[in-house]
Amino acid sequence: MSEPLEFDGERFTPESVREIWYEHMHRYAFAAQFVAGLSVLDAACGEGYGAAILARKARSVTAVDRSEKAISHARRRYAAGNVEFSEADCCDLPFDDHRFDCIVSFETIEHLEDQAGMLAEFRRVLKPSGFLLISSPDKAVYSDQQNFDNPHHVRELYADEFRAVLDAHFPASRMFGQKLLFHSAIWAIGGEGSEASSEASGRTLEARLQSAGEDGPREIERPVQPAMYLLAICAASEAALPQIEHALWLFDDAEESVYRHYQHEIRKNMQAGTILAEREQALAERGQALVQAREELAAARSEPERQRSWLARLGLSRRERR
Repeated sequence: MSEPLEFDGERFTPESVREIWYEHMHRYAFAAQFVAGLSVLDAACGEGYGAAILARKARSVTAVDRSEKAISHARRRYAAGNVEFSEADCCDLPFDDHRFDCIVSFETIEHLEDQAGMLAEFRRVLKPSGFLLISSPDKAVYSDQQNFDNPHHVRELYADEFRAVLDAHFPASRMFGQKLLFHSAIWAIGGEGSEASSEASGRTLEARLQSAGEDGPREIERPVQPAMYLLAICAASEAALPQIEHALWLFDDAEESVYRHYQHEIRKNMQAGTILAEREQALAERGQALVQAREELAAARSEPERQRSWLARLGLSRRERR
């Protein structure tokens, strides 16, 4: 395996951890279920990890990116018989019309000013029966709500703007939301119902969502939190859209990286709180000791003054005092 590509703060690499790892990996895991046996274009593939995920299911994957450094790295790290990496601009793709069954382009559109130009190119190289999977952050949540400014983003879109620019090129679409959430999960581990979650069964664990509010736990149809990212499946017609069997997809990792980080931070904060309380107690005790010392010093200094005042009241002269 080649050396990891250095993380530049924007282009994701598989060595990244916690939230960003979940977000990027989940998108490609989501896309992989739709590409079995298809010819796929991974547009703005970056480091190449996503193309490698798609290649496990797709007939072939052509992955392009403007970065020569990223493409060179991807060729070394993800070489495979059904994957090809090429340096190319998403607004000027070097492919014939109607070349691909599916195009995947995650977190790309917000980096471009000519968003319509990119979508027009996608429509051109996509077969009439093909479809596009595309994602972008929702500006209302990603930037406005968090008071965050990503310097790498050229033109972020609100949900209605994202839908409008897609509809102009792809009349049929299905919109999804994505956000890393914190849940408690309950699932069958044996006996009746356990087979539903078996990978070998080819079925997906059906999710029943519940949320706790002021009135206690209740069932809900979808997460109540606003989506951080918007993900759309688009096509020229309804008939071209892939069959979508589920309304919710869950994703986790065996390492439990986010959960372990959460536990680490909690322990660290608790330890810091204990240390802070001990130091505050020590400071309070030292403060009390300092107050007492000052009082004793003031008393010692005032004693000669009291003696001089007493002699003065007796009318004794300085010489007589001696």
